[in-house]
Amino acid sequence: MKDKFTAKVVFREAKPEDIKQIQMVRNAVNENVLSVPGSISDKDCLDFITKRGKGWVGIADNQIIGFSIADLKENNIWALFVHPAYEKKGIGRQLHNIMLDWYFGQTTETVWLGTAPETRAEVFYRKSGWAETGIRGNGEIQFEMTYSNWKKLSR
Repeated sequence: MKDKFTAKVVFREAKPEDIKQIQMVRNAVNENVLSVPGSISDKDCLDFITKRGKGWVGIADNQIIGFSIADLKENNIWALFVHPAYEKKGIGRQLHNIMLDWYFGQTTETVWLGTAPETRAEVFYRKSGWAETGIRGNGEIQFEMTYSNWKKLSR
């Protein structure tokens, strides 16, 4: 029998002091694992949540259990990860929707992301209305979301 998830999850904008816990979630994932652990620095994360775009965190039991980051400079979803202990509980969906509502509140430019093929993330993005647009040089599937498609989906 599955454990029932009863913790209240609070979603808010990511802050610089969240970076250590964001990194812990990023390094705990089972899919889309960094090929070089530690290759994303705290400074990279800081730049993405304060200069290049914005990030959000989901918090339960006083710890970050998921996060998302949108990059306005490259019109890219830089990150969307949920700690494996909290997967399949709607946390990723909430972070996704908060992030895209914000992104398309800033610009009407199409946003893209890349994710490894044959992963739960691939299925998630397809179900969320993202359109596959090709294969990136690193073998990831590239997906795009247009402003008009998001507005239709988010009604």
